[in-house]
Amino acid sequence: GGRVVFGSTVELEEQTTGEQVKYQIVGEDEADLKLGLINISSPIARALIGKEEGDVAEVQAPGGVRRYEIVGVSYI
Repeated sequence: GGRVVFGSTVELEEQTTGEQVKYQIVGEDEADLKLGLINISSPIARALIGKEEGDVAEVQAPGGVRRYEIVGVSYI
């Protein structure tokens, strides 16, 4: 299992809905949510950095706390 760092591509599963999403953590200039590129300083990226596959990250979202299980970490 990999550790989430800057540049990682992270596969997540939202624990409540089971919805799967994939994000790559990038710099501010490259961020584009439609392409799955999230800013390193965004709340979700900050919650993911340093975690490993199998960990659960809690993200403070406008609608409350959302929990994401880290399904996979890759370095593309």
